[in-house]
Amino acid sequence: MIPRQLTLKNFLSYRDAILDFRGLHTACICGSNGAGKSSLLEAITWAMWGESRAVSEDDVIHTGSKDVRVDFIFETNQQNYRVIRTRQRGGNSGLEFQIETPNGFRPLTGKGLRATQDIILEHIKLDYDTFINSAYLRQGRADEFMLKRPNERKEILAELLKLNQYDELEERAKDLSRQFKARAEELERCLESLKNQLLSREGIIQKQVELEADINQLQQVQAFDTIQLQSLQVVQHQRQNKEQHLNFVRQQYQNLTQDCDRLQQDRAAISGQLSVLEKLLSREAEIKAGYVEYQELQSQEEAMGTRFEKYTRAQQARQKNQQQLTKQIHELERQLQHSEAQLAALQQQEQDLQQTLGKSDEVEAALAQLAAARNRLEQLNGLQLQVSPLLQKRASLQTQIERSHAGLVARLEQIGATENQLQRASRRQPQLQQAVMEVAIQIEELEKKRVYLQRVQEKGQERRHLIERLQAHQRDYERLLGELQQKLQMLQTPNALCPLCERPLDEHHWNRVVDKTKIEYKDAEDELWIVRERMAVSDREIQVLRQEYRDISQQLSPYDTLREQRGQLAAQLQATSDVEQQLQQIVVEKQQLQQALEMGDYAHDLQAELQQLEQYLQQLNYSEQDHALARNEVERWRWAEIRLSQMKDAAKRQAQIQLRKPEIQGQIQQLQARVQQEATESECAKQIAALEKYIVELGYDTDRHNQIRLAVRKTQSWQLQYQHLQAAQQQYPQLHARLQELEVALQGRLGERQKLYTEIESFVEQLQETANPTTQIQALEQQLASRRRQLDEQLANLGRLQQLAHQLEALQLQYEQQQQQLQETKQQYRIYQELAQAFGKNGIQALMIENVLPQLEAETNQLLSRLSANQLHVQFVTQKAGRSGKSTKKNVKLIDTLDILIADAQGTRAYETYSGGEAFRINFSIRLALAKLLAQRAGASLQLLIVDEGFGTQDSEGCDRLIAAINAIASDFACILTVTHMPHLKEAFQARIEVSKTQQGSQIHLLI
Repeated sequence: MIPRQLTLKNFLSYRDAILDFRGLHTACICGSNGAGKSSLLEAITWAMWGESRAVSEDDVIHTGSKDVRVDFIFETNQQNYRVIRTRQRGGNSGLEFQIETPNGFRPLTGKGLRATQDIILEHIKLDYDTFINSAYLRQGRADEFMLKRPNERKEILAELLKLNQYDELEERAKDLSRQFKARAEELERCLESLKNQLLSREGIIQKQVELEADINQLQQVQAFDTIQLQSLQVVQHQRQNKEQHLNFVRQQYQNLTQDCDRLQQDRAAISGQLSVLEKLLSREAEIKAGYVEYQELQSQEEAMGTRFEKYTRAQQARQKNQQQLTKQIHELERQLQHSEAQLAALQQQEQDLQQTLGKSDEVEAALAQLAAARNRLEQLNGLQLQVSPLLQKRASLQTQIERSHAGLVARLEQIGATENQLQRASRRQPQLQQAVMEVAIQIEELEKKRVYLQRVQEKGQERRHLIERLQAHQRDYERLLGELQQKLQMLQTPNALCPLCERPLDEHHWNRVVDKTKIEYKDAEDELWIVRERMAVSDREIQVLRQEYRDISQQLSPYDTLREQRGQLAAQLQATSDVEQQLQQIVVEKQQLQQALEMGDYAHDLQAELQQLEQYLQQLNYSEQDHALARNEVERWRWAEIRLSQMKDAAKRQAQIQLRKPEIQGQIQQLQARVQQEATESECAKQIAALEKYIVELGYDTDRHNQIRLAVRKTQSWQLQYQHLQAAQQQYPQLHARLQELEVALQGRLGERQKLYTEIESFVEQLQETANPTTQIQALEQQLASRRRQLDEQLANLGRLQQLAHQLEALQLQYEQQQQQLQETKQQYRIYQELAQAFGKNGIQALMIENVLPQLEAETNQLLSRLSANQLHVQFVTQKAGRSGKSTKKNVKLIDTLDILIADAQGTRAYETYSGGEAFRINFSIRLALAKLLAQRAGASLQLLIVDEGFGTQDSEGCDRLIAAINAIASDFACILTVTHMPHLKEAFQARIEVSKTQQGSQIHLLI
C-alpha cells in the first residue's frame, strides 16, 4: 500500500487539510509536541480500518464540529484506490471504496459498512493488527515486544503470525475427543447391560415350548364341551319358539281387550255430546232473536264511526292552520323589533358624532405644535447621519487598542509562568539525578527477584505435571480395581466361567483364579495408596510454592511502575539541559513588555487616529439626548393627526345617518300594518273559519257514540251462541250415525277375544309337558368361560414369551452393532487426541515459530549491524535447560521459552542494561524485521514504512546511524515516513512535512 493523497475534514486537531504524497520517497513529518503529527497517521488507519487511538468513535471528530470525513487515495498492485470514511457525531458512520479508471473513480462499495470493509481487506491483504505491527512503528510502542516475559513474547509472536486459529482447532479437537470418550464409556455400559439380558434367552425358549403343549390340551377339552353345549342350545331354541308364540297370542288378546275398552269409552263420549246438542237446539228461537238485535246495533256503530273520522280530520286541519298563522305573526313582530333597535342605535351614534365634531379648535392648535416639532427632528436626523460613522470608527479603534493591551498582558503572564516553571526545573536537576540512581538500584533488586520468581514458577509447573501423571495413574488403578471387583463378583455366582477363556471351572482351578484375583486386587490397592500419598505430598509442595509465588509477586508489584518512573525521570532530566539560556531570554523579554505597558508605548497609530476623531466630534456638537427629546416631542403631538382623521370620519357618518333614519321609520309603520292585516284577512285565517263551520254542520255527538258502543258489547254474546247453533245443526246427524257404528265394532272385538283365550290355554299345557335345559346350559357356559380365561392367560404368556424372544434377537443384533460402534468410537477418540496434541502449543504452533525465528533473527541482525556498526547481535532462544536438582547432564529437562540474547563487544548482557539509544536500535531492528516477515506472510508486499517518534532516545551518532539505516533500506520501500519533534533532525531529510497548530486547527506545509 503506497499513499498518494490524504484529505482531512474535522479529524482530531485538523479542520481542513490536504496532504499530497506524490513524489515523496523518504520524508520527515516534523513539528512541536501536540501539533498533530501522529494524527496524520491515525487518519490513514481510521480511513482504512476504522481504528485509531480514540476511546470512542465520536472522539475523532474535531471539538465543536458535528461530522468528520477522511478521503485517502493509495496505490497497491499498480492500481489506485480511494477510501472515504465519514461519521456524524452521535450518529452513523459511512464508508465508500472506489477504484480509479480512465473515466474517473468507480465505486466498489458493498451493501453495508462491514461488507465494504471486507472488500477493502480483500484488495489490500492487510488487516489493522498486521499493519500496526509491521508497517506502522507506533509512538510509545517500540519496546513493547522486548519488555514482555519470554512466554508472553511467544504468545505475541503467535498472535502476530495468527496462530490463534490453531488454538481454536485444538479446543475443538479436545471437545470432540471428550465427546467420543464419553460415547465409548456409554457404549461399554450399554454392552454390559445387553450381555446380561442375553443370558436369559435359552430359559425363555424352554418355557415357550412347555406353554404351547398346555395350550393344545386346553383347546381339545374346550372343543368337546362346545359340541355338548350346541345340542342343548337346539332344545332350548325350540322351547323358546313356543314361548314366543304364546307371548304373541297373549299380546293379541291384550290388544283386543284394549280395543274393547276404547270403543266403550268412545260410545259414552258420543252419547254425552248428543245430549248437549239436543239442549242447544231446543233454544233456537231465542238465539235468533238476540242475533237480529246485535246486527242492528252494529250498523248504527259503523255510521257513527264514519262521522267520527270526518270530525277528527277537520279538527287536525284547523290546528295546523292556527299554528301556521301564529308563526307568520311572530315573524312580523320579530322584524318590527329589529327595525326599532336599528333606529335607536342610529340616534345614539348621532349624539356621539356631535360630541366629536365639537373639538375642532383644540385639534387645529395641536397640529401647529406637531409641525414645529417635526422640523426640529429633521435637522437632528441630518446631523446624526454625519456623526454615526465617526462613532463606529471610534469604537473600533478603542477595541483594537484594548486588544493590543490584552495581548501584551497575556504574553507577560505566559512569560512569568514559563519563568517559574524553568526555575523549578533548574532547581530539580540534582534531585532528578538522585532519583534516577535510586530507581535504578530498586529495579536491579527487583530483577533478581524476578529471576527467582521464574524459578519458583518453573518448579510449580513441574509439580503440576507430576500431579497430572499421578492422577492418570490413579484413574488407571481405580479402573483396574473395578474390573477385579467385577471379576470376583462373577466368580461368586454358581457355575462360574473362567474370565479369560469362558470355560467352566472345577473347584481347584476356581480357587486358583480367586486367589490370584485377590492378590492382584491387593497389589492394586497398595499401588493406589502410594499414588495418593505422592499426590498429597505434591499438593502440599504446590501450596508452599503458591504462597511463595504470591509473596514474591506482591514484592514485584512496583516493578512496572519503577520502570515507567525511570523513563519519566530520564526524560525530565534531559529536558532541563537548556534551562539557563531560556531563562535569560525570558527575563529580557519580560522587562521590555513591562516597560511598554507602564509607558503606554504600544499601538501609536491607533492612539493618534483616535485623538483626531475625538476633536472632530466635539466640533459637530451632536447630542443624542437632544435627539431623543425631539423624537419624544413629535410623539407627544401625533394625537392631533389621529383626532383630525376621526373628525373627518364623524362628518361622513353623520350624513349617512340622516339619510338612513327616514327609511327605517317607514319600515316600522309597514310592519305594524301587516301584523293587523295577517290576523284577520290572511289565507290561514279564512281556512280556519271555514273548518269551524264544517265541524258544526257534521253534528257529531260523542256521548251518543259511546252509548251505542256499550250496547254493541252487551249483545255481542248472541253472535257466538248463533254460531254454536249452526254447528250443532250440522253435527247432530253425524254423531248419531257414529254411535251405531261403535256398537257393531264392539260386538265383533268381544268375539275375537274369546277365541284367543282358548288358544292360550292350549299352549300353556304343551309347555308344561316339555323339560327346560337352561340350568345345564349355564353350567357348561361357566366351564367354557373359565377354561377360555385360562386359555387366554396361557396365550398371553406365550405372546409375551414370543415378544421377549424377538426382543432378545433385536438385542443380539444391537449388541453386535454397538460393538462395531465402540471400535469406531475408540478409533475416533485416538484420532482427535492426536489432533489436539498436533494443534497445541507444542505441536504445529511451536514448529511454525521455530521455522520463522531463524528468518526473523537473520533479518534483525542484518538491520542491527547497520545501526550499530556491527557492535550488536541478537539471538532468539526457544528452549533452555530446566533448573531441577535431579537433572543430570544426560537427562536434562528442556523448557519452552522465547529468550532474546543481546551481545556487544563486552559480551551478552540483559536488555535493561543497554542505554536508551541502544535499546531503541535493538527494538527498531526487531520491529522492522517483524514488519517484513508479517507482510510476507500476509501475501502483501511491504511498500510503506512509518517510524513514529524514533529519535528521542538517540544521541547524535545514533540518530545519524538511524537515518543512515533508513536511507540504506529506502530502496526496499516505496515510501518511508519518519515522525519527530526534534528541529535539528529535519535537515537530514530532503522532503519535509511540517505540521503546526493554530487557532484554526493543525496546518500542513510540504517542503520538497
